[in-house]
Amino acid sequence: MISGARLGKISCRYLGIVIALAISLSSGAKADEFVGPIFRKGLWHFVRTLDLVAHRKTKHRLVERELTACVDPTIAMKATFASPSVGTCVSAKPEKNANTYTFSNRCDYLGPVSTVITVHSEEAYTEVNELNKGDVPRVEQVVAKRLGDCNDAAADVHRSATLSH
Repeated sequence: MISGARLGKISCRYLGIVIALAISLSSGAKADEFVGPIFRKGLWHFVRTLDLVAHRKTKHRLVERELTACVDPTIAMKATFASPSVGTCVSAKPEKNANTYTFSNRCDYLGPVSTVITVHSEEAYTEVNELNKGDVPRVEQVVAKRLGDCNDAAADVHRSATLSH
């Protein structure tokens, strides 16, 4: 059995290790701080469309999907802003102008894309990805809007409403 004095020494030692680890992690994180937009967690509604652009004025809608879920969009933005290079595709750093973030080239599941994220508020944004590879350019657009706080009843109502459309 461990005495109270010995337990106190062990606890203090571990506390010291935890504090040292926290300080080293926080000082290392400052170099890689997220510089993108921050959004509020909650119940969000997303509308995603994917269009083929045959001509400047002619688009053919391939996909239109809606999703309502309790999420933290900032987590997805961190992944977008940390877009790594894939093969020969090298992601560009985003350029910020007022409430718009523009990536001239970002490596995505579609391939190399140009991305524009327009932040309307901490509760709404639009993301447009343009892929000009191949004969027919494609445009993916995501319109996101926060509906409110998460709670089980609200989430269930919005999920069923989304599924019924």
